[in-house]
Amino acid sequence: MAYFKNFPSIYYNFTVKGEDTFFILKDITINFRVLKKALENVTIYDEYDVVDGETPEIVSQKIYGRSDYHWVIMIFNNRVDYLSEWVMTYDRLEQYCKDKYGEEEIYSIHHYEDAEGYTVDETYPSATPISNIDYEVVQNENKRRIKLISKRVLQQLIDEFTALTT
Repeated sequence: MAYFKNFPSIYYNFTVKGEDTFFILKDITINFRVLKKALENVTIYDEYDVVDGETPEIVSQKIYGRSDYHWVIMIFNNRVDYLSEWVMTYDRLEQYCKDKYGEEEIYSIHHYEDAEGYTVDETYPSATPISNIDYEVVQNENKRRIKLISKRVLQQLIDEFTALTT
């Protein structure tokens, strides 16, 4: 099932080379709310740790036997942006840090933490400096564990979503 297939279409006005031009676009705003409501009822799920280099399509193929259910994985985990909300490979993460902080600043201090991992002032006893790249590695690792809708209820969810959008 193509995720956008059943979305309603709307006319949208763009100014192109100084002239108003209307395009027919899919209205994605309504359906995110519909799907979110349907997903709130899903109580059967499995946890999964994304392996370095796996994309939502790869995980979907591996778990559900089809890559086109990648959208279910993204939305069930409240993620919509593949670039910023999915686990990055280390090479990509390193480049992201260089772009974000500058090549010279990726190892500069981002913040300080105490022994329990709480952010503290640098004057706090036993404050440990956390570099920009170390901070981003932790943020990236936090994206690794995802929830996957059980295969037993996946088709029911897709059928309900399709019924709500047609």
